[in-house]
Amino acid sequence: MNLEPGLVSVIMPAYNSEAFIEQAVRSVQAQTYTAWELIIVDDCSTDGTAELAHELSREDSRIRCLRLSCNSGAAVARNCAMNDARGQYMAFLDSDDLWHPDKLEKQLQFMTAESLSFTCTAYQQVTGPGMRKGRVIRSPKRISYRRLLLDCPVGNSTVMYDVSRMGKFEVPDIRKRNDDALWLRMLRTEPFIWSIPDVLAYYRVRSGSVSSNKLSLVKYHWTLYRRIERLGVVTSVYHLIAWGVIKVFRLK
Repeated sequence: MNLEPGLVSVIMPAYNSEAFIEQAVRSVQAQTYTAWELIIVDDCSTDGTAELAHELSREDSRIRCLRLSCNSGAAVARNCAMNDARGQYMAFLDSDDLWHPDKLEKQLQFMTAESLSFTCTAYQQVTGPGMRKGRVIRSPKRISYRRLLLDCPVGNSTVMYDVSRMGKFEVPDIRKRNDDALWLRMLRTEPFIWSIPDVLAYYRVRSGSVSSNKLSLVKYHWTLYRRIERLGVVTSVYHLIAWGVIKVFRLK
């Protein structure tokens, strides 16, 4: 595996993100750490996402655009980008989320100083065209496989890991919670995800997003527990109930 030392490969699946993707890309371009490549994979959008992404790539040679032949979901799009990545490090950014300008620099400093391979940061929810800031979500200092099974406190757009130490992974092909499934798969290689308490990413809450309907996520959690993680029925029921209880208390 030929990886470019110090390079961060930013993985961005995109589907009908015309209204938001430019802001997401600009937040990458605004990074104080400039050794990055951004790989955008368009999942057969029906709006102007693909055209806008290609326009942005023509402005900046660090941006590459790929397009799937048919609409296949975020997991397939992520795998396409991850297979094409050339960096020593891999980071993830959804096409409607944003990064703080210091995100990559601070996270890499943290990883280097502590000799860590798998990390995340705190993030803040934002809503509306005015980017009104909402709740801050902070993970425990370290997150294990067992902790992640109960509920995922890790924001997809906050994760970065060292590919040279952990290798490349395939995202399990489920339409929702595929990021959770990926972190669980990676935690079979690395014992913990280590968290930075600083808010370095912003998660856009919108009604049409894949993760907006919590009730619809129940069946995907069941699929995650039973088909992907191959947990027993009793254990799966326990974790599903625990996940539901955590969500209820978090909404209070």
